[in-house]
Amino acid sequence: MEIYLIRHTTPNIEKGICYGQSDIGITDTFTHEVKKIHQSIPIHEITTVYSSPLQRCKLLAQTFKKEIVFDDRLKELNFGNWELQLWDAIDSSEINPWMNDFVNIQVPNGESYIALQERILDFHASLDHNSEEKIAVITHAGPIRVLLSNLQQIDLKDSFCIKIAYGEVISI
Repeated sequence: MEIYLIRHTTPNIEKGICYGQSDIGITDTFTHEVKKIHQSIPIHEITTVYSSPLQRCKLLAQTFKKEIVFDDRLKELNFGNWELQLWDAIDSSEINPWMNDFVNIQVPNGESYIALQERILDFHASLDHNSEEKIAVITHAGPIRVLLSNLQQIDLKDSFCIKIAYGEVISI
């Protein structure tokens, strides 16, 4: 199986705002970004598109004009109480412990990075890796990072060294 991991295009949100599972839209650069994504993969050979159901992924998935499987396991980290807050406005008594151990500490009413990893690895394990299929997986930076860190045997705490741009395509 050939897997094309694709990060969604640029979201329509101000910099400095915490968002994970908030269902935000995309910017007016969408068409240009989609064209670059389509040019970087053998789109006619893709059999199935797996996508986070959040609209910033869903809209991109629909441009493939293929069967789409929406999967909640592909959503970004759930930032719970912090969703749509300015990072700088989050109470230090909540954010400091998380910043010191974001892998294991759960965001208030959200999830931990290890929980994100568990659901992404569960998704990856559910694929038929012996298949000759070529699939697209449209998701977010967090899920891509945790999957790549697992495949490359990088500690989760060091996974932010893996930089993933909006619209980036990674073949595995």
